[in-house]
Amino acid sequence: MKNQINHRAVQHIARCLKQIDSHFAHQDFYQQAIIGLDHLELKQRVSHIITALHRYLPAEFTQAAAILKQLPNVWQNNDPNSTISRFAAWPLIDYASVYGLSHPHIALDLLKTLTHLFSAEFAIRPFIIEHPDYCHSQFTLWLKHEDEHVRRLVSEGTRPRLPWGMQLKDFMYNPQANLPFLTALKEDESMYVRRSVANHLNDISKDNPEVVVNICQSWLGNASNNDKVHWIIKHATRSLVKAGDQKILNLLGYPSHTQLAPIKLTLPKEKLHLGDSLEFQFELGSTSNKAQNIVVDFAIHFVKAKGQRQAKVFKLRSLTLAPNTTISLQKRHNIKPISTRRYYAGTHMLEILINGQSLASKEFELKV
Repeated sequence: MKNQINHRAVQHIARCLKQIDSHFAHQDFYQQAIIGLDHLELKQRVSHIITALHRYLPAEFTQAAAILKQLPNVWQNNDPNSTISRFAAWPLIDYASVYGLSHPHIALDLLKTLTHLFSAEFAIRPFIIEHPDYCHSQFTLWLKHEDEHVRRLVSEGTRPRLPWGMQLKDFMYNPQANLPFLTALKEDESMYVRRSVANHLNDISKDNPEVVVNICQSWLGNASNNDKVHWIIKHATRSLVKAGDQKILNLLGYPSHTQLAPIKLTLPKEKLHLGDSLEFQFELGSTSNKAQNIVVDFAIHFVKAKGQRQAKVFKLRSLTLAPNTTISLQKRHNIKPISTRRYYAGTHMLEILINGQSLASKEFELKV
């Protein structure tokens, strides 16, 4: 993604600002902003362009904000590439969090105006920390805003563990202040907004699982036939399901006690090299006269640097198993280098989880 913030993105920014303000030194800005840009990582590129912007925009934030606020009027007219222009808006939006933190009234109004160009979910977080009461009052108003991007910003910007964003420690410790926002948005007409609500709840579940259990119970009790709410709850509880949280599994209709025949887990290859695929198969056989709701996950217990193993849970399938029937399940999972995991040689373990319960396991060797 870092390559989306490139020379063309800087050109797009320069053209737009020049169209808004004839005094903007767009050529000088361009030359300054592209110095060393190709050697920087994603967020470094954002910061680098923000620094260049500050050199050529008015030093007074209120004046700079007045220029930036006009960007939506010219942004699409100067759009050579939709993906480029979307990422190009990132440094312009984050400019407010770097130079406008002492002007929350002006800055939040600017972020509300620009958020549809990229998303102000990163830029708004310093304001939540420095000006929590004012932000809360504004978010309450934004809940009914006509623009789905603004409504989503209420949920996405306040996520305790937003990926790539600074963590909001107070909300990680106590998320109660955000629950009214999520409740107000849970039946929003926009899937874009509802997905953010679900992701926000999933964030909360990592620090306060009981809060998510309670709010899901409350929402289901008040909207038993609401498909929108059901979807949010299912998506929001994915981490708790993977963790085998029995309260959530029961709430979703997956009983902890299943009636199944013993599972025979087979691995065609038990010795793998880095780059191979872990293939496995097994049968689920019902011994019940009633249909059973089943969620099937699998965990790989990866060998870590010091030789200990640590489990990572992956979703396989959710299904309704008919009475006294047997189905076959199989999976191929790639064991290949990725940026978020380092592999170590040794004896790993595959585990099959049914409704959160471990019902089968098998070891395999990995050479790296």
